[in-house]
This record gives sequence, structure tokens and C-alpha cells, in this order.
Amino acid sequence: MAVDAGLSPAQLLVIAAVQGVASTVFEIPAGAVSDTIGRKAAIVTSHALMAAAMITTGLSSGFLPLMLAQVLWGISWTFASGSDVAWATDEIDQPERMHLLIAAQGRWQMIGAGAGIVVFGALATILNRPVAIVGAGVLMLVLGAWFAAAFPENNFVRVHKDHLRVALGIARRGARLAVTDRTVCVLVIVTVLVNGAGDSFARIYPVQMSGLGLPSGMSGTVWFTVISLAGYAFAVLALTVVQNRLHNDRGARAALSLSCATGLISFVLVGLAPNLTYAIVGVVVANGIAMPLIRTITTIWVNHRTTNDIRATTHSFLAQAEYVGEIVCASSLAGVSGAMGPGNTVALAASLFAASAAVLALARDRGTDRTSAADASPASGGSL
Repeated sequence: MAVDAGLSPAQLLVIAAVQGVASTVFEIPAGAVSDTIGRKAAIVTSHALMAAAMITTGLSSGFLPLMLAQVLWGISWTFASGSDVAWATDEIDQPERMHLLIAAQGRWQMIGAGAGIVVFGALATILNRPVAIVGAGVLMLVLGAWFAAAFPENNFVRVHKDHLRVALGIARRGARLAVTDRTVCVLVIVTVLVNGAGDSFARIYPVQMSGLGLPSGMSGTVWFTVISLAGYAFAVLALTVVQNRLHNDRGARAALSLSCATGLISFVLVGLAPNLTYAIVGVVVANGIAMPLIRTITTIWVNHRTTNDIRATTHSFLAQAEYVGEIVCASSLAGVSGAMGPGNTVALAASLFAASAAVLALARDRGTDRTSAADASPASGGSL
């Protein structure tokens, strides 16, 4: 749609910046709404906002409507992030099995993304992009209505009065947990670093691969599609392999450290690739193993450390860390990319994975507290 609308690079950057600011601002309030009014209400709100964003995108071709659509899109994700996991944790009420459910969620997200590329591409070819996007928006609205009608919310204790006061209290307790629980604090730092690296990588690696000989035009589009689908397939396999090892802090720590090392190696491989084959392998490993595993493991670990009354808000702090990483780390790398070139910039981004692994190692050296926030008092601070 950006191509069809004829937006300039400056306008695209403005849209990205405004969307990032809106998402950052709304993330914690959306989590507090989920913990105060209900996870189901937040999830349905997310579907409605996302449907509005898709329909607006499909029906618009101007800069301001498209910017509004992207802002709505960003806000919609703030209501979904954490609320889905919190709802499932409440309703299933089997915390010892939540790592399996969250890993399954990650697998289905990869399967859905791959299927979405194929189906949407086919529809856009048969019809056209605007009609396909509007159709996707209508389906998203139907999905939200189906969730509202078919799925229960029996185990959530809703706040019936003083919503603002209670929401502010929930936000404060979530912030306190993110600071005082050493594990959650470390996971927030790792999320900032890894998402800064990942956002920079997503923007730069196509340029690097093009410089190594990836075709342009329709042939290049086919190549990128195949590479993306391969990444989704590897992500499904990787999540299946590690899911049974994520039930406690020790297993999560080992898997997260290995994922950071994998990200470091894959980024260096792409950045310093002597030919296109090495770069493709690095991209598939980075997008198909390192990034999905880190995202899923941090979600599982944070979910284990928090409590029901602030669960969605705690996940919102983790999501906000993603935005901070994309803004701070990615903008810093963007500042040097012109002088260093795409390859060296990707290699430099790999250092953020090394920093993440170092943070995990240093936190472990400071001692291990195997008590999660769910088992500890609000004043206690667990550690890795």
C-alpha cells in the first residue's frame, strides 16, 4: 500500500515513528485495562481496532489516513500483548503446563504467518491489494465477535469500582516487579537489546542480500517469500524441540542463552557472508530459530515470574521494552549504517546478542533464587 500511495521515505519514517510512539504510550494502560476490566474485553478491543486499521488501509491512499491506520494497528497490538497469555493462564488454570501452550502459540503464529503470505498473495493477485486488505479486516472483525461469543472468562476477578485507582495501583505493582525481580529486570534488558538488533536486521538484510546477488523484481520477491517460509518452518521445528525444557528457570535460562548465541552467529554470518548462500542460511537461522525462540522463551519466563493480578501489565512492560529497543538500538545502528555499509552494520548488530548473553551470565553469577513472583511476596525480588 505504501508503494500504491506513492509515499516518500520521509513519510514512511514519520508513520513508523508515530506508530512507535502510540504503541509505547498505550502499552501499559492497555495492560492495566486487561488486569482491571478483563482479558477478554482487551482481546476483543484489539480485534476491533485491528479490523478498523485494516479496512482503513484498504480504503485509503493518502498519507494521513494511512498514518491513522498504522497508529490504530499499533494500539491494537497493545491490547492483545499479554492479554491473550493472561486469559489462557486464568482459564486453563494449569500453570505447570503454560510453557507448552505459549510454545504452541508461537508455532501457530509462524504457521499463520506463512499461510497468510500464501493466501493473501493469491487473493491480492486474483482481486487486488486494497480489496484483499479490506477482506482481511472484515475477517478480523468476525474473529473478534466469535471470540467474544464462544470463549468464556470464568476465573478472572473483575474490578467493579474505582477503576482508575485500581489500574494505577496495578501499573505501579507491575513496574515494581520489573525493577525488583532480578529475573524480570534481566529479561526486560535482553528484550531491549535483542529487539533492537532484530529490528535493524529486518531493515538491512534485504539490502545486504541484494548486494550479494539476490535478483530484483518478481524473481526477488519469490526468493524473499521462499526464504520467509523456510524461516517459519524452522521456527515451528525449533519451538517443538525446546518446549519441554522451558518448564523451569534453569531450562529457560539455558535455552535463552543458546538462542542468543545462535542469533550472534547468524547475524555475523549474514553481515560477513562471502556469497549469497551464506547470507540465506544466516537469515533463515536468525528469523527461524534465534528470534522466535527468544521471543517465546522470554514470554514463558515472565509469565512464570508474575502473578495473576498484574499478569497482563507485566507482559506489557516486556512489550514496551521491545519498542524501546527498536527506537533506541535501531536508531543508533541507523546512525552508523551509512558509513559502515549494510554488512558491517548487521555484524555490529550481532554485538547486541553478545551483550544479552553477557547480561544473562552476569545475573546468574550473582546467585540464583528459584522462587518465582507467583510464589514470593510482593516485596521480594527473585533473581536468575
